[in-house]
Amino acid sequence: MNEILRISKTFFGYLKRPRLYPELGRKIIKNIFSRNAAFRGKEKTFLWASAKAISPEEALKILFGFEMKPFSELFPEELKAAQQKEKSCPIKMGGAGALELIYSACEFTHAKNVVETGVAYGWSSFAALLSLAKRNGTLYSSDMPYLDQNGDQYVGCVVPEKLKSNWKLFRHADKESLPKIFGEAHEFDVVHYDSDKAYEGMSWAYSQLYPRLRAGGVFISDDINDNSAFQDFCEKNGIEPTVVDFEGKFVGIFLKN
Repeated sequence: MNEILRISKTFFGYLKRPRLYPELGRKIIKNIFSRNAAFRGKEKTFLWASAKAISPEEALKILFGFEMKPFSELFPEELKAAQQKEKSCPIKMGGAGALELIYSACEFTHAKNVVETGVAYGWSSFAALLSLAKRNGTLYSSDMPYLDQNGDQYVGCVVPEKLKSNWKLFRHADKESLPKIFGEAHEFDVVHYDSDKAYEGMSWAYSQLYPRLRAGGVFISDDINDNSAFQDFCEKNGIEPTVVDFEGKFVGIFLKN
């Protein structure tokens, strides 16, 4: 019964947001004709990622030559304020990811343009913006709200007001948001993917984002163990990625040659 209620809330959430109708159509078609394809190659990639995985500390050292300092040391006041905002948020969304990886990628590339997909509370946005603000750079974010919770106004709630002038948030599905973002910025220093976790959605987004990542830029994808999209993409393009074990999930990251 709870699952039926969640699906009903999600469906009506789509209906209240005309800007999301194209994505609703795609979801209906996918669930009718190719529902199981979302997890294509999951077992294969889990074994592959498990064999390659290293810790975030090792990844920062190998990729960027940085010693990892936790956010609690780098930005204690900002982190505490953000944690309080998450705690007071009335809806539940995805938690904080590998903040040090995202921040360090921006620092390493001296980033001025960063694109991310998936926002939720805004933890990854928070990490990127703390670096971008030093150079008056811009974060372009693509977001799909949590439709079953009707909490659009809470998306990105942990991002401090002082950082929002460096942030452009596009409230559509990736297939609508990314073309709009690319209309404003043609090249990016860092790409962070953390939205649609279906094989087709990840593969499509990678194909759009990778050509717009500059040489020497950093590509990060969360939850690469959900299917084999990341592994397949890297193998197809001759990329040797670093796989990071983060709290039992795998993050894929590489520098573009």
